[in-house]
Amino acid sequence: MNITKENVDALNAVVKVNIVAEDYNDAVAKVLSNYRKTANIPGFRKGHVPMGMVKKQYGKSVMIDEVNKLLQESLNKFLVEEKLDILGNPLPRVKEDFNWDADEFSFEFELGLAPEFDVNLKSKNKVTQYNIVATDELIDKEVENIQSRYGKMSPLEAATEHANVTGTFVNEEKGIEKKSTFLVNDLKGKKNEKKVIGAKVGDVIELDTKKLFEDDHKLQHILGVSHEEIHDLDIKVTLTVEDITKTEPADLDKELFDKLFADGSVNTVSELREKIKEDAEKQFQQQGDQQLLNAVTENLVENTKFDLPAEFLQKWLATAGEKELTAEEATAEYTKSEKGLRYQLIEGKIMKDNDIKLDYKELVDYAKGFIRTQMAQFGNMNPEEKELDDIAGRILQNQEEAQKLQSQLISQKLLTFYKENMNFKTKEVSYEDFIKEVYK
Repeated sequence: MNITKENVDALNAVVKVNIVAEDYNDAVAKVLSNYRKTANIPGFRKGHVPMGMVKKQYGKSVMIDEVNKLLQESLNKFLVEEKLDILGNPLPRVKEDFNWDADEFSFEFELGLAPEFDVNLKSKNKVTQYNIVATDELIDKEVENIQSRYGKMSPLEAATEHANVTGTFVNEEKGIEKKSTFLVNDLKGKKNEKKVIGAKVGDVIELDTKKLFEDDHKLQHILGVSHEEIHDLDIKVTLTVEDITKTEPADLDKELFDKLFADGSVNTVSELREKIKEDAEKQFQQQGDQQLLNAVTENLVENTKFDLPAEFLQKWLATAGEKELTAEEATAEYTKSEKGLRYQLIEGKIMKDNDIKLDYKELVDYAKGFIRTQMAQFGNMNPEEKELDDIAGRILQNQEEAQKLQSQLISQKLLTFYKENMNFKTKEVSYEDFIKEVYK
């Protein structure tokens, strides 16, 4: 057997594999010998079928199977030994005159080669790193929310500015029928407030969804529609009022603080505000980190220039899935996935050049940390180590879950690396301004 590689250009190559009878004869003979021992052919005792008959009946199909096995094994071994960094999978070239009755077989495979490039982490186009702070206004609002959640509720005959109104929102055309509760003074604009203030149980009120609430996310929750649907939603909905209540805010005293923090860590209003600030900024940090990783990804893709074997990848995409794609569909799929492929190559290059690795123990520890956080949310603050090990083991046996956790951990490692090795523009903003800047 002879295997050779011919470079077409820097991104494309062809591997030729020549196989002769001596390469597969022994394997074929072994398989046919086993067939002879087990074959059930009328007129012959088991194990005494003439080899000539076995060869005539099974010889060609066995030979084709063994040649294909040898071909795949040899090709894979060649790619590993030559340390070829390929994209996609080798594509066999179809030969119109191929003949399985020949004495020698010749196969050709097209390869798409990964490009060589350098990653510049000190680009002039610096990424913005946001330091998101909890403003006094946000803390004031959260204190009010806490007082409201733990306050005493009583019924009202008619809605007031500070009333809680529960009712069903309906728009038949959009398929909206959602029972929700909202605070009247959360409505945007005096026009909407005026429609609701004074309403009684059983009243039906028509409202415009456009700018009904300050926050689109709140409107999305109230109406029970998707994020895509809420964008520029401008329809009329009817609200049938079903319940009206008012909440007497809870006192900011030791009794409330102990309900909120059973460990006794909060004893004064100022300590409560500090705790709210600390917890909020911890959550903001997670969002800020995710945004930073997204921004770095975009920056690296934009500023790391290299060519890809686009024609090869489009041909590969056409045959890679369960359903074969047309040339036009493959081109569209390539266009859609090109940016992701570029970042995969950049990410791989950064990890290789900087020895960023991920071992199984790290993945187990990361999974256990994730499980510990989930259990804490349900009140289990001190799970046993064996319980964590057992749950982590079960999760990591699920390939999809394991890949998800692995991807998250790699992202975490890369983010740490970027923070240590890239220069950012830092900007301190409130959470509201962060949302406006990043998601505008």
